[in-house]
Amino acid sequence: MRRRLPSLKGLQAFEAFARAGSMVRAAGELCVTHGAVSRQIKALEQQLGAKLLAGPRHDLALTPAGRELAASLAAAFDRIAAGLPGAGPGEELVVSSPGTFAMKWLIPRLAGFIDANPGVQVRILEDGGAASFGDGGVQAAIRLHRGAAPPGMTATPFLDHAYGPVLSPALSGAADRKAALLLPRLHSETFTDGWARWAADAGVELPPPSAERSFEHNSYMIEAAAAGLGVAVTAWAFAQTDIETGRLIAPWGFRPLATRFTCLRPALASHPAADRFALWLAAEGRRAKQPPAAIIPQ
Repeated sequence: MRRRLPSLKGLQAFEAFARAGSMVRAAGELCVTHGAVSRQIKALEQQLGAKLLAGPRHDLALTPAGRELAASLAAAFDRIAAGLPGAGPGEELVVSSPGTFAMKWLIPRLAGFIDANPGVQVRILEDGGAASFGDGGVQAAIRLHRGAAPPGMTATPFLDHAYGPVLSPALSGAADRKAALLLPRLHSETFTDGWARWAADAGVELPPPSAERSFEHNSYMIEAAAAGLGVAVTAWAFAQTDIETGRLIAPWGFRPLATRFTCLRPALASHPAADRFALWLAAEGRRAKQPPAAIIPQ
């Protein structure tokens, strides 16, 4: 019997919108105008005799019927993609993450997720800006976040955030907390106010350093600290491994911050592998070692 199916273009347009959460992003993915996406979805609603979207044009949300269809389409399109010639086994999970977090925390633990999900191919994209889904096929984004989930997203906080100064144990004066504050001061362009914020939180007035050195990325700054080029303020998640292996010390411990490392996903259409990834991150966060308590410099 011939299948009674609605327009494939309409289904593709609706699935792209449900996944990306935006007409503009869906249009970019499909290489059409956002007006074309809107018209295709309206035509699909007429064919199905059901309302799929509701709300003002600038803030459309899925109706219950839309959520049900979006979930079915996501699974169906994943099966189609997996069955295409040359598609290869398994499904791909694209994760967007700040580079230093991926390098220092995520990748060293990633084998656990891969072992538990052998059919999932994980691809990590370096990005620390506003989370954007649909660009590059991103299905999950790791960001520092606090409070309620951003509009159109599901948020899973999984790791506390703390920061503090670190330096090489080989540096002269490392055992003297006051003397260490006089050493060359290292900065990262991604956290330019790190030293000022730490001093304010610790209630100390920083003396003039012997030198100031700036680096583009946190990872460069951490390597510079381990190489003995000065003292750096960085996150516990970034420095933990180097501290545990003795490459770095943290003479003043780490101060907690209100933000948490959080796994963000589109709220309109779930991606099974992304949801499993968020649950795995939460479990890893619960197992993570807590940072040394903060000490007031004296």
